[in-house]
Amino acid sequence: MSRPALLVAGTHSGCGKTTVTLGVMAALAKRGLAVQPFKCGPDFIDPSLHRMVAGQVSRNLDVRMCGVDWVRRTFARHGREAEIAVVEGVMGLFDGGEGSAATLAKSLDLPVLLVVDVRSAAESVAAVVHGFATLDAGVRLVGVICNGIGSDKHRAMVEEAVGRHCTVPVLGCLPRNEAVTIPSRHLGLHMGEEHPLAGAGLERLIALIETHVDLERLLHIASAPRGGEAVPEPPAPIEASCGAPVRIGLARDAAFCFYYEDNLDLLRTAGAELIPFSPLDDDQLPPGLDGLYLGGGYPELHARRLSGNRAMREQVRAFAESGRPVYGECGGFMYLCRSIADLDGEVFTMAGLYPFAARMQTRLRSLGYRRPRIVRDCLLGPAGTVLHGHEFHYSTIETGAEPVPAAYALEAGRPEGFQTQAATLAGYVHLHWGRTPEVAARLVAACRSWGGNLGKV
Repeated sequence: MSRPALLVAGTHSGCGKTTVTLGVMAALAKRGLAVQPFKCGPDFIDPSLHRMVAGQVSRNLDVRMCGVDWVRRTFARHGREAEIAVVEGVMGLFDGGEGSAATLAKSLDLPVLLVVDVRSAAESVAAVVHGFATLDAGVRLVGVICNGIGSDKHRAMVEEAVGRHCTVPVLGCLPRNEAVTIPSRHLGLHMGEEHPLAGAGLERLIALIETHVDLERLLHIASAPRGGEAVPEPPAPIEASCGAPVRIGLARDAAFCFYYEDNLDLLRTAGAELIPFSPLDDDQLPPGLDGLYLGGGYPELHARRLSGNRAMREQVRAFAESGRPVYGECGGFMYLCRSIADLDGEVFTMAGLYPFAARMQTRLRSLGYRRPRIVRDCLLGPAGTVLHGHEFHYSTIETGAEPVPAAYALEAGRPEGFQTQAATLAGYVHLHWGRTPEVAARLVAACRSWGGNLGKV
């Protein structure tokens, strides 16, 4: 029997999809339901907000990056104990091709709730809904939330037009002037750990949904039987290394907060014990570590504090220079460089494991899915291995005259993933290991045998 499930999609980015998703999750959780959140696509920020309101770790479901079999297994495994699964889409419903919310909905046979921004339209909303409902017969559009209603008359006009021209029901109309907002910045909304809807903000959001959305009908729709419940057989399990768990230090604080939880699970399965530490607040690394993992985040927002914590910077550098493995992604990569320069041109000293200078830019410098091909044996795999991930950053790297070999080549031939002689590997791409779980086993094995030859890992 299938569990109740629903995908919340939008007509376009900025239509209110995240606000509606968070409100629905929070309102259902307040009713006492166990809500399992998911996010379509590679985003890190929305899952942290899901966790804030639902109290459960949100998982990324990305067909393009992870493959449909991984997505189906992940959805089945983490939705098994929930009373309802709520999936937030990405961009507009059909945007993104293989990575779109429409592709995900068809892969999992999920009913779709469409959020439509109606602030500058009335009867024409019916044409938009009709188009979304009929563009792809494989997508089951089951309800509409109209966001940005200006008055009772406006609501009546929209509902009458949609009811007359469409078979999809309107399940809610959210008023335009409700003050429920989530702060944003250059990489997107604020993280859930920063509690952007704390206290009264979350209660206002729940009240908004309870007042203006037909939750009973939404639950009924989500509970309808679904097809596609057969879950593919899992791949061969990762073999954990023999012996005591490998202790890997995990940088986790306001500056380093972008991690795919699936990657962390794969590391644990492969025999790792993840030990959190804060490059912002701690003055020394946890004892007995065999490796370090520094994920992405916002080092540029905290560059002064990171630079000021000289004791931690020196410990990280000494750790890496001892030959123990260090792996960094995006923000973690920037921290491992010589320096970070902010938009005002002020330069902050970082760990200095790379002779590179990171410099923030006013415009987005790189965005999109990536398939790095390993061109020289490294911490994550042998030459020839194809990895999968996503890149999104506003900074650039000034490499200078001192060369550092690249472990990967991107599709256009651009070098990525720089590995030093001391077994430090870092680059801009956020990798997801769903298609390549052996990467986690290799990294754990490298940490276990950090004094030996990586070619034997």
